Amino acid sequence: MILDTNALSALLDEDAALLKVIGKSRELALPVIVLGEYRFGIAISKRRPEYEAWLARDLSLFRVLPVIAETSSHYAAIRSELKASGTPIPANDAWIAALARQHRLPIVSRDVHFDRVKNVERFGWSGG
Repeated sequence: MILDTNALSALLDEDAALLKVIGKSRELALPVIVLGEYRFGIAISKRRPEYEAWLARDLSLFRVLPVIAETSSHYAAIRSELKASGTPIPANDAWIAALARQHRLPIVSRDVHFDRVKNVERFGWSGG
């Protein structure tokens, strides 16, 4: 499973509903885009030292997915499909969806706009 930024934040907060969704996953992956968004959030957070320590300690628990040449093909296809249907999504989320499609992994996110992307499954959660 791929964690979106809101899922990564909920994981740190030990959101019980999220933990139930990801509990059976054999592997948790972080797109490098999510890692960048999360590090930006840490940089402006009042809890910066705590979050930096958590990330330094636990980043190795995740498989970080890099953007490579193959990813760009998925990205272009997704952006084209969404433009044709008149339902674009934020560019960073298109990259995350491209990595999900490339690796054939579902995305864990509260962002329902991922549901517009063909051949990408999204798992949401409530609570927190």
